[in-house]
Amino acid sequence: MTTALFLVAAACALAYLPLAPRPASKLRSVLKTASVACLAVIALLSEAPLLLIAALSLCAIGDALLSRETDATFMAGIGAFAAGHLAYIALFLSHPSSDTSLILTHPGLFWSLILLGIVAATLLAPRAGDLKLPVLGYIPIILGMGVTVLALPDTGALRWALPAAMAFIASDLILATEKFLLPAHHPALRMTPYLVWPLYWGAQAGLLIAFL
Repeated sequence: MTTALFLVAAACALAYLPLAPRPASKLRSVLKTASVACLAVIALLSEAPLLLIAALSLCAIGDALLSRETDATFMAGIGAFAAGHLAYIALFLSHPSSDTSLILTHPGLFWSLILLGIVAATLLAPRAGDLKLPVLGYIPIILGMGVTVLALPDTGALRWALPAAMAFIASDLILATEKFLLPAHHPALRMTPYLVWPLYWGAQAGLLIAFL
């Protein structure tokens, strides 16, 4: 059953990809939401940690809201994703194998994430307009997920957690660049949707695999 659900999730994710740059539609919303909602159901059926189920469910809700592409649903979607990231942070730190002393055994990655947060805040704050405060609040949350995943050992299935978390951060940063930094009709906007979605869905699938 879980294998079949994973195939459904992957099929929905693949079907959504060509729709990613297109305007909002019911089909687009259904495919985007189902791609991650199926992963949440897999986690539930597999008796995965409750925090993993919560994180995937919150991200699926965020997908449903962001797919509507209105100001009101954008804010609600950002809130859902922030809550999802917080659930992932709690998952990483509460895992029996978690050891916060491991975080500083990756000094290059740790300080790169800190620097990335400073640069992102500096670039995005002047350009986010009315969304300045939510954007500035979201940056430490998503990067906090990147820092806390370093507390997990690089063994067994948990080895998937670090690259998955980094892919998640990359997808969010590309999305922020797309929304706030690139001018309309910039050539890169033809590429960004096709980068964001595979990184994002791959991250969710990778985190599911890591904790099952």
